[in-house]
Amino acid sequence: MKWTHVTQLRVLARLLAAILLMSGPCAALADSAQSSLAAAYQILAGKRFVDLTHAFSPTTPVWQGFGQARMTPAADPKTHRPYTIAKDGFRATYYQMVGQYGTHVDPPAHFAEQGATMDRIPLHQMILPLVVFDITPLLKDDPNHAFSIADLKAWEVKYGRVPKGAFAALRTDMSKDFKTNPERFKRAPFPAWSLEAVKFLVEERGVTAIGHEAMDADTTEKMLTETYILSSGHYQIEVMAHLDQVPPTGALIFVSWPKVKDGLGFPARAIAILP
Repeated sequence: MKWTHVTQLRVLARLLAAILLMSGPCAALADSAQSSLAAAYQILAGKRFVDLTHAFSPTTPVWQGFGQARMTPAADPKTHRPYTIAKDGFRATYYQMVGQYGTHVDPPAHFAEQGATMDRIPLHQMILPLVVFDITPLLKDDPNHAFSIADLKAWEVKYGRVPKGAFAALRTDMSKDFKTNPERFKRAPFPAWSLEAVKFLVEERGVTAIGHEAMDADTTEKMLTETYILSSGHYQIEVMAHLDQVPPTGALIFVSWPKVKDGLGFPARAIAILP
């Protein structure tokens, strides 16, 4: 087998998934896992990491139905005096915001009554091979282009079949408006996924999750694509950043979020590890 960067990353993904799922190993298996984990770390340490996450603040673009976040100094509930390093030796922040804020995770339960909440998404689904579909060349003639099955198949001619279990991300460069032009970032319609392409990715390619730079997966009146991906038991990451720094294939994505009991969404951290 040719030991390419892609092969290294795929092996690494399997190693990390196996380690996360392993319970009650014997001494020999533990030694083997420790050696494998050390080897995996050596591979990781030499790679480039790309942050796919926007920093968020009270001015972060958000759907008007949710409203802006409020971040204030945490205070003593009795005196209402904010804690300070000078007087108390520490300081903290009180956050008041909707879960779907900034770069965030939408678990299935966000749209599906019986769907998994964010605390029930399996750990092995948070470390995945990453594929990036770049539709920016198509936006000059069609600014609100919806990624289609034809686009997907053209991508596969160039880069190969989308691997089973992958995280599929849609690059539109909308993230570049996130700081510089937040009103344009919130525009509708916008470049997005088509329902047919996402169905194909789930049913024919077996992807685990999708992600995109916009605040929603699509611009249909009833949010058909977003309803489909979440109702079919898959999660998505919205408001992603820096997909322009990630190759079409060969990278890994690590995503994480707080383990909120019965959580319906929360700001997430997404990181790409390049081949």
